[in-house]
Amino acid sequence: VIAHPKYQESKRIAIFLSMPDEVQTEEIIKDIFKQGKECFIPRYKPQSNHMDMLKLSSAEDISSLALTSWNILQPSDNDTAREEALAGGGLDLIFMPGLGFDKKGNRLGRGKGYYDTYLERCMKHPHGKPYTIALAFREQICESVPVTENDVPIDEILYEDC
Repeated sequence: VIAHPKYQESKRIAIFLSMPDEVQTEEIIKDIFKQGKECFIPRYKPQSNHMDMLKLSSAEDISSLALTSWNILQPSDNDTAREEALAGGGLDLIFMPGLGFDKKGNRLGRGKGYYDTYLERCMKHPHGKPYTIALAFREQICESVPVTENDVPIDEILYEDC
């Protein structure tokens, strides 16, 4: 991941804080800060499909985040001091989680549409849509995954031996 040309050229990167069953992102987050890039993480709004990408100040900043009912660390709702990526310079790259992927760039998420809705918002930002890379295990690559007209294809899927 850190040798990827899109990662190397990107300055503003959004990445998920991994759950135990996902590709682990902790080392990537540390590298984002080591390279002097800006790091943004998701804050999901329950009972909606709204998500913002909020800026982390350091890798250690993760330990100050609240644990949600979904067992995900994220900035709390009353944390208004953090920059939201689309309120500023947008994003260059988004690393995306998922349950399944196909080689056409289709992604099966957890069913709420958070990332698809966020990418739609990105397309309206002056900076435009960021490049999207899914981080996957080889076992998550499927012949095809079901999609709807609201699903936004991802640009690239990285997995072992791809």
